[in-house]
Order: sequence, then C-alpha cells, then structure tokens
Amino acid sequence: MTDKPSEGPRPEPEGSSIPDEEWEKFVRDAERDRDSVPKEPSARARMVTERLRQQEARGELPAGWRTGPAWQEMNGRGTRRRRVWGVLGVLLAVAVALIALKPSAALSLLPGGSDAGSAEASASPLAPETRRPTGAPADTAGLPTRKRPFTGSPAERWAANADAIEVPEAKAVGGVSAARIESALRLTKRFLVAANLDREVLYGAEPKTALGLVDPLQKDYLADLRASLRGPSVKNDPKWTFTRFDPDEVELVGSQVKARGRMTVERGGGANGGPVIRADYTFVYPLAKAGGGTEISRTIVRRAIEVEVIDPAKFQVTEGRLWVVTHDAEIGNDSCRKGDGFIHPMFETDPYRSREPSGEVVDPYDRSRGIDGNDDDCGTVSRT
Repeated sequence: MTDKPSEGPRPEPEGSSIPDEEWEKFVRDAERDRDSVPKEPSARARMVTERLRQQEARGELPAGWRTGPAWQEMNGRGTRRRRVWGVLGVLLAVAVALIALKPSAALSLLPGGSDAGSAEASASPLAPETRRPTGAPADTAGLPTRKRPFTGSPAERWAANADAIEVPEAKAVGGVSAARIESALRLTKRFLVAANLDREVLYGAEPKTALGLVDPLQKDYLADLRASLRGPSVKNDPKWTFTRFDPDEVELVGSQVKARGRMTVERGGGANGGPVIRADYTFVYPLAKAGGGTEISRTIVRRAIEVEVIDPAKFQVTEGRLWVVTHDAEIGNDSCRKGDGFIHPMFETDPYRSREPSGEVVDPYDRSRGIDGNDDDCGTVSRT
C-alpha cells in the first residue's frame, strides 16, 4: 500500500518576492476556484490523455514497453509477449502547471533546488510488499537529476539493490522441510540479484552466476539461455531473462537500482508435485547517455519467475541448484529494437522515435495487475 502525497498548500520558499497579502489572496482565490470546478476524470486519466495529445501534436512517437516470452519447460504454457511504447515529453507541461499553482514546489524541478531536503524527508521508505497491491502507486512530481535520479518516480520510496529482495520466513510445505524451502528461497534471491542487479551483467557481461544457479539437469532451458547470449535473436533474446544494456549507448546513474516485489511459497502445482516459489519483482534503472549525458531516463523491468522445490527422495535433482518452471518479463521504456540482446531506453533528446504504438496504455509501476499480453502488441506506458 502506498501513501498519497499531501495535497495541502506548501509553505512559500524563503526569500520569495511575493508580498504576504498578495499570496494570501492568491490562495483564497485558488481554493474558491477549485471548489467550483465540476467533476473530472481521475488525475491519472487526465495525465495520460494530455501526454498522448501533446505527443500526437508534436509528431513524436514514445519509447517502448514490452512483455517478453514466458518460458515453461514442464507444462508447455504458451509464449506471451507484448511490446508497448513509453510516454516521454510531458514533464515541461507538468512543470508549468506546478509553477502556476505552487511556486514553492517548482524549486524541486531545478537541480540542487531548495526542495531537496524536503524531498528526502517525504521519501520515507515503504513497508515491504506482502501481497498484491490493490492499485497503482500515486503520482509524484519533479524531474530526475544525476544526484536524484528517482525524483518523480514511485520508486524513490522503494528499497534498493539486493536489500529490496527479502526472503520470507520458511515453513514446511507439502512434505518438504522448512530447511529445504529456505535454501530454495535464498537461491531464488541469488538468481534475481545475479540476473538483474549484478553491475557487470547490466553492462552486457555473461551472467555466469545466474546460469550456475540453474539445475544442470534442465538441459533444454540452459541450452536456450546460452544460445541467446551467444547469438541473440527475436525469438531468443537474453533480455527477457537477464537485464542488459549496451555500455556504448547508456550508463547507469548512481549506485542504486530500486526494486519492489515479493516471494511466496505455495503447495503443490508443479509438474513434480513439489512446492512452488513465486517471485514477482519490478526493477527501476536510472540511465543517462554514455559519455556523461545530463538527461536522466528510467527503464522499468518486471520479472516473475516460478521455482519448484523438488524432493530429492522422489525425483532426481541437483543439490543446491534451482529448478525453474516459468519466467515471465515486461520491459518499459525500450525502443523495441529486435533481437540484439540489449534494452535500449529512449530519451527526450533522441532525434527519432520507433514505430507507432497501437496497444493499451500501461502503468509500469502498477503491480496490482498481472503480466500478460499478445505477440507484437505495442502500446504506451503512462510514465517512467
């Protein structure tokens, strides 16, 4: 559950040139006008509509959102894939509106502005996610900078790096001991960290640690992963399992990747009858163009994997390794270039945009929904 930001008026910044009596009159007029405004659609609906209208007027095409293939070795579930495009370019309009309504808040849009201290105070960490949220997190204001790359994102209040992936308390499930369940939970966390947070992997290195955690008896799965790394293709792209960026194109900003999600253990359901661990996490990566770019763009990657905890007394498994059942993925803010093994985030200053979006509007921060989609479906993300 997320906390909505306070809607009360903010104090006037120190050193303002606006006389007290004029400011008080402005506040009274604003309150009167606001009370007289008729009912409108939700704030999120207005924001999405305005973003799309502005981009259509400028002839720009937004950045990408994609849903990757769901891999399943045991029960043959069909592949799911969605390519959706991201909305960029609304920040100027937001800034103008903010200046008009709340001059003090406008300082948060400036690098090193006096709002930095209050922003840190308001960005208190969220409690861990223990169940599926009931809705999307609230919108936040501000533009990201190199010093504060998560400003304007709900991820500003998320935990960072490996600490964001918390292992729940292990209990015996379906005849499998708590000790074995705990071992599998910790191995699942190590896999997520190695595949999505390892700095070398993020810059395109081979994910040796993550590959080494998969049971070698899953020969087909490992063969597909290694083939995708050797020769990426549209049908077998490693970005759907491992988060990878082209170091010649972008650089990670700061030392943090924000993440939010949960791990659960459920009884039965696997092909071998063992308990299943379900891990569902959203990772947010702040990026700039390689070579010291000043514009900050964020890519949002959601991973959902299932790991079966198999009883070695009943089935052949490799001790200390993972048996991966499924792996689903979504990528937000990706230019949708096909099959080269890297995520390509889009920037406001890019001189081009990719092909026209055609699918539904998706909020990449909305963890209340599941991961699903259709092949080659392109749409729009409402924010990054």
